Amino acid sequence: MDATCPSELCDEFRRFAVGKLKDSLSQIERCLNLLTEEQIWHRPNDVSNAIGNLVIHLDGNVRQWIIGGVGQEPFERDRPAEFAQREPLPTEQILDGLRQTVDRASAIIRNLSPERLLELEEIQKREVSVLAAVFHVVEHFTLHTGQIVYATKILIGEDLSLYDAQGQRVADRPTDAV
Repeated sequence: MDATCPSELCDEFRRFAVGKLKDSLSQIERCLNLLTEEQIWHRPNDVSNAIGNLVIHLDGNVRQWIIGGVGQEPFERDRPAEFAQREPLPTEQILDGLRQTVDRASAIIRNLSPERLLELEEIQKREVSVLAAVFHVVEHFTLHTGQIVYATKILIGEDLSLYDAQGQRVADRPTDAV
């Protein structure tokens, strides 16, 4: 086997994982900037989460899995409180927290060695490889980002124009594109 193959594969995995987190964060930021604080904290019923709760939940999940579990940095998480929050928190406060968490997690992911990706950690009482932990977080983050985008469309009744008719991400288009 080519000795550079595992390293190149790991480089691509790390690059893609960080890119997906940053892309999802940008979609969340766009949604929150289109909504009022009342809309961000609106719950359609007692079994559904407000967008604000999902943002707080994503912050907690990334901190637990990547910053605490993979990065082995101290963290505290009260998962039930993420969903129990009913009083609106300022939008910039929850966005800033999520931005800082994604930035720290991205730095941790970028610095993972191929060997570290294969090591095991216990996170949420499960033994998982570091690679699986990163994969879990990216998958979880994009799932809730989709919920936030969908809820935003429902709340504002507008197309967010994330993709053009050819399926190209609008944010990925060159600035001189018509």
